[in-house]
Amino acid sequence: MTTISRPATVPLWRRVLPHLLAVVFFLVLAAVYFSPILFDGKTLAQHDIVQFNGGAHEAAEWRAKTGHEALWTNSMFSGMPTYLISTRFPGDMSGYLHSLFTLGLPAVVANLFLALLCGYVLFIALGIRPLIAVVGAVALGFTSYNLVILAAGHNTKSLALAYAPLVLGGLLVAFRRNRWLGAALFTLGLTMNVRSNHLQITYYLLLLVLVFGVVELVFALREKRLADFLTRTAILGVGALLAVGVSFGRLYTTLEYGKYSIRGKSELTTPAPTAPGQPAPAAEDAVGSGLDRDYAFGWSYGVGETITLLVPNFYGGASQGKLSESSETGKALAAAGVPPVQLTDYLAQMPLYWGDQPVTSGPVYVGAVVCFLFVLGLLVADRRTRIWLLVGTILSIVLAWGKNFGVFNNLMFDYFPGYNKFRSVSMALVIAQLAMPLLAVLALARVLRGRAAAPAVPGSVHPSLAALTAQPTDDAETATLKQQVLRALYITVGICALAFLAGMVSDFAAPIDAQLQQQGFPLDALRADRASLMRTDVFRSLIFVALTGGVLWFFLRRKLSTSTAAALVGLLTLVDLWGVDKRYLNDGNFQRETIAEQFTPTALDQQILQDKDLSYRVYNLNNPFNEANTSYYHKSIGGYHGAKLRRYQDLIERQLSQGNAGVLNMLNARYVIVPANPQTQQPEQVQRNPGALGNAWFVSEVQKVQNPDEEIKALSTLTPATAAVVDASKFPLEKTAYSASGSTIALTAYEPDKLTYRANAAQDGFVVFSEIYYKDGWNAYLDGKQVPHVRANYVLRAMQVPAGTHTIEFRFEPTQYAIGNTVSMVSSILLLLVLVGALYYALKHRPEPHTVQDTLLAA
Repeated sequence: MTTISRPATVPLWRRVLPHLLAVVFFLVLAAVYFSPILFDGKTLAQHDIVQFNGGAHEAAEWRAKTGHEALWTNSMFSGMPTYLISTRFPGDMSGYLHSLFTLGLPAVVANLFLALLCGYVLFIALGIRPLIAVVGAVALGFTSYNLVILAAGHNTKSLALAYAPLVLGGLLVAFRRNRWLGAALFTLGLTMNVRSNHLQITYYLLLLVLVFGVVELVFALREKRLADFLTRTAILGVGALLAVGVSFGRLYTTLEYGKYSIRGKSELTTPAPTAPGQPAPAAEDAVGSGLDRDYAFGWSYGVGETITLLVPNFYGGASQGKLSESSETGKALAAAGVPPVQLTDYLAQMPLYWGDQPVTSGPVYVGAVVCFLFVLGLLVADRRTRIWLLVGTILSIVLAWGKNFGVFNNLMFDYFPGYNKFRSVSMALVIAQLAMPLLAVLALARVLRGRAAAPAVPGSVHPSLAALTAQPTDDAETATLKQQVLRALYITVGICALAFLAGMVSDFAAPIDAQLQQQGFPLDALRADRASLMRTDVFRSLIFVALTGGVLWFFLRRKLSTSTAAALVGLLTLVDLWGVDKRYLNDGNFQRETIAEQFTPTALDQQILQDKDLSYRVYNLNNPFNEANTSYYHKSIGGYHGAKLRRYQDLIERQLSQGNAGVLNMLNARYVIVPANPQTQQPEQVQRNPGALGNAWFVSEVQKVQNPDEEIKALSTLTPATAAVVDASKFPLEKTAYSASGSTIALTAYEPDKLTYRANAAQDGFVVFSEIYYKDGWNAYLDGKQVPHVRANYVLRAMQVPAGTHTIEFRFEPTQYAIGNTVSMVSSILLLLVLVGALYYALKHRPEPHTVQDTLLAA
């Protein structure tokens, strides 16, 4: 009788130890990169975060004071919902999971740690050994775009990207290994990705998932396993519904708000007048649903600019970069007489970028090491995997080209569902920065995989660690891998050579050069420096490619162990990406000043704050519609937000930008901040607007119009103190003449989402309120009884008031919030049950004999 020996059970601590060490390593990396935050008490200077805090201040302050969630704020654009600014949904309990995953780390530090952790989970879920999974985590986490967006303050975008690997891991496990565990991981990842509240990143992620589904479907049809494909797809579909359900409150209110924002369809059919010094707007802007194509394609990656995936400084890097005093520009400026004291500061802000985008904070660089391994993956991975990831990468690149490849992208924008809701199409490269490292690390695992590892024996290390140090013994396989490594090396080096040759015939001219030439700037020197940056980075990428190829070659020649080869490739990946990341997020991005200190009131703010009236507005003429600092202390006419109300945008373009004082008066702009005038040496000052009409007023005439075009045009000649204009096609009114004599109205109580007025009407009257009309949520109450109200003057609220003394209330009571919050709570409970069930299943069921890695890398 033959006795079959079984491997001894490996102690739990030995199985867990590699993962704990990986987590500690990620903590160290995040801590070192952001050491000024953790160890020096500094903060990261993030423009968008500063603006966010300005716009969200009223809602946050009200929440802290009352515990009540203010769903409306009057601090930006004369009033708008807080759905996309600062609204919390108590029913969504995924925030507890986020706190668990980020270990309570400060923002930004947490973002980088999370990106590394989720990348690691992706590769561990695929059956990749821990050390190689760490390499994959570094490749995903330190992609330059991740750090560039953190420098800009796009924290939610960063979080959505960080969670994306969990979605891909769950997808692959569900289709290639265990449908239930894969579905649980997919649901968790998508839940957290959607929770991050950056729908454009989620959209691009789902495009990659869609490509996967199409490829899988084709192979399922060929292999006659359609029923299995549909079953797994259905399970993932249920998981997706659950993930959406957890964030349903946020998504539902966002969807509702989208109809009225600049992402929705404009009601106007005529183009806006041209503002002084500005080009005429596109006619399609007036009639399109979603964003204007020119606006959406404003940030389009250049076709040639795609090479920055491999050569970061090919197009100069960021719009503003630093040159040394020994550079050609430095020498030329010194020769032109620029004082040495000023030269260093001057050279720190050189216009080095010469690509197609208006401005950029830095290129999308996935890494020379990753690019080489990606090419290798196209040679060694199984057909399904390489087709999926190659198609996803190509789609990503083509979408990022935007207007530079209109024959495809115009069709996408006009016909593909939801695509016209998003701007900055260069962001589509996030698909490539997910797909390329994934295939790259699968290729690395394929080369480093040992096929003849000895079975574990009592006292030995975990089988995955034993396999990690094993050498391939199949000579034919090794010979094939050598050939593929050489081919990948030749291809990648060839691309670098072509990039170098392309640089030799480039003129390195940028659109800004014409302006610089008028100023007498030494353009030849600047272009020489742009060329030097390109050549330097080509050679830099060549070195990393050659070193990585050398490591794999020596491994296949039995000169390096598996662990040593994996560690060396990981080190090269880290050094490669870290060095480029530090160009765009370094010690110069940190400051001593905290967020609160950045909002220290100016003398003008303090002057305005002396006015203790309940509510009035401030119009800051210093770039009014692209700053939210004013919103921190005041109710602002302007603001900073990517999705303001469509009608308010119309008002800006057609009235406020034309200097219509009557519109400012009806918006109750009591104070105007006037910028300094260097020519007259007039300092910045605040002026009181005597024409501001207050919180509400009675009018004597209502002008009827028949459509939105007539309504907004009427504002050009309207006297809002005595007359109002109403679109009778939507708000029919029988009476148009009133007497305002002897009637008064005053605001008696203010809350962000509840306004109380005391009205004394000598006779039946018509009141206009200096508050933004919003159909879905604002309800009017007269003496406690709900009554209808109408939209007047294109953006304001108005209502008929009977004779007598009355209490009028406006309450913001959107049903979407209550419904969405309830759905989120139910879904959160279901998600918790799914995660507990998946954990129990994983602990009680032995893993299947093959790994996802085996399936993905089967030649």
